[in-house]
Amino acid sequence: MDAARFQEPRRRMIPIRSAAGDGEMAVLDFGDSGRAVDVVFLHANGFNALTYRSVLAPLSASLRMIVPDLRGHGASRLEADPRNRRSWNDLRDDVLALFDALDAPPVALAGHSMGATLALLAAADCPGRVSSLVLFDPVVLPPLVSRLWRLPGARELALARMPLARGARRRRAVFESRSTAFNAYRGRGVFAGWTGTALADYVAGGFCERDDGQVELACAPAWEASNYAAQAHDTWGAFARCERPVRILRAENNSTCQIGDVERFTRRHPAVAVETAPGGHFFPVERADLVRDTLLDAAL
Repeated sequence: MDAARFQEPRRRMIPIRSAAGDGEMAVLDFGDSGRAVDVVFLHANGFNALTYRSVLAPLSASLRMIVPDLRGHGASRLEADPRNRRSWNDLRDDVLALFDALDAPPVALAGHSMGATLALLAAADCPGRVSSLVLFDPVVLPPLVSRLWRLPGARELALARMPLARGARRRRAVFESRSTAFNAYRGRGVFAGWTGTALADYVAGGFCERDDGQVELACAPAWEASNYAAQAHDTWGAFARCERPVRILRAENNSTCQIGDVERFTRRHPAVAVETAPGGHFFPVERADLVRDTLLDAAL
């Protein structure tokens, strides 16, 4: 693969008819528009499609990839009401609607973190649209914990007490400019190991202009928090129903993929292969070569 040959993605707005509410989904379309879609890649909570541009763009010499801004993120025009959300089934329904709009042959479906879990949920419900799955550190809670999330009041308790949800709600939403936001994030928190290019892409795709000249997070803090607190979807049931090969790359450090003993898990789910990737939860942004090689293996 010649990285010098990659092309910048095309920006598109795709109308979708989703059970979660109709609207337009913003996507980045990488690669030759004359060929069928090879890969659909789904981003993490609070991120956006453009965050992964520098990771995915070199693959455009070999693959065609669709990378959407999920509901409540980036430039998508889909209503995002955080009230009373209990699961990610609304986002799953959007992915199913995107497949209907694309009307493509079966694709390799991939994602990072929340996006990886959505890929699994969607594939379990539309096996004819998916040829294989690649899950980069998916959010998988232990079975007992997953069941507890379905109890009445679990969402409300999480919004009030869960550190991730509380931290998301406190995020600064408005900055004087994208440059100000970039400088505020650089080298700090989850962005500490990111290249300047990846951070610039996240900022470019993650803010929208306001009438007063400032910029505001496209993913509202309340929406990001609602995703952390909405965990009543059935991830383990999706593993049991998934008919396609699944490759999980879970982070070596601070992984969100809590599947327990790997040998026991893979005996129960023989279509799933589990590997450990060097680094923490954000390795898909920080280890571009690993992501590219994995996606090429899945798509070709």
